Amino acid sequence: MVDWRHLQGLSPYLPTLVDMESHVAAMAEGRAPESVWLLEHPPLYTAGTSSKPADLVQPDRFPVYETGRGGQYTYHGPGQRVVYTMIDVGNRGRDVRCFVRALENWVIATLAEFNVAGEVRPGRVGVWVTRADRAPNPDGTPHEAKIAAIGVKLRRWISFHGISINVEPDLGHFAGIVPCGIRDHGVTSLVDLGLPVTMADLDAALMATFPRFFPLQGGLHPNGLHPATCAA
Repeated sequence: MVDWRHLQGLSPYLPTLVDMESHVAAMAEGRAPESVWLLEHPPLYTAGTSSKPADLVQPDRFPVYETGRGGQYTYHGPGQRVVYTMIDVGNRGRDVRCFVRALENWVIATLAEFNVAGEVRPGRVGVWVTRADRAPNPDGTPHEAKIAAIGVKLRRWISFHGISINVEPDLGHFAGIVPCGIRDHGVTSLVDLGLPVTMADLDAALMATFPRFFPLQGGLHPNGLHPATCAA
């Protein structure tokens, strides 16, 4: 069984990271179950393993934490649902690409619960939405904005870190970084899209859609329809 845990208030970054790593170690020793933690952090920036110094535009705005997850600079703060996923990928096929796809499609399925069409883009990390209400880009392509970020790390085939979904954060706080190294696209949230979604609404959708991609019997369903394969 997967253990779901709601952390109340704003979780300080470093102590939460220590707790998460302790849980991963306990999982590796067979002393703890898979777990998903739902939380919010105070305003801060995290730097992934691919971060570029030039992408930290305002280094003194909020605390900056180096982290071992993949990806580049990311903002966390109130109004953003952070989802730490401690999943035994070793018992679910040992396919990292398949695991990341399952995370992406879990986010997309969750957004679909609110009639939001989330999409992934080649060469970009995270989940994006097309903004038909905004003017097209200079090259005529539709305006797109990022609504969710993904950054994971595996240790002994157990994942940690995870995803973040913008519910109603202060979007101005993203101005201190180049989010995930993408300079020519914006950032959005569910409320920014005109949807009065609460954190509790999002949590309910996350929990309802999770078994489509991480079934209790093990394995991964990266597209919600087929068993553990990335061929589809």
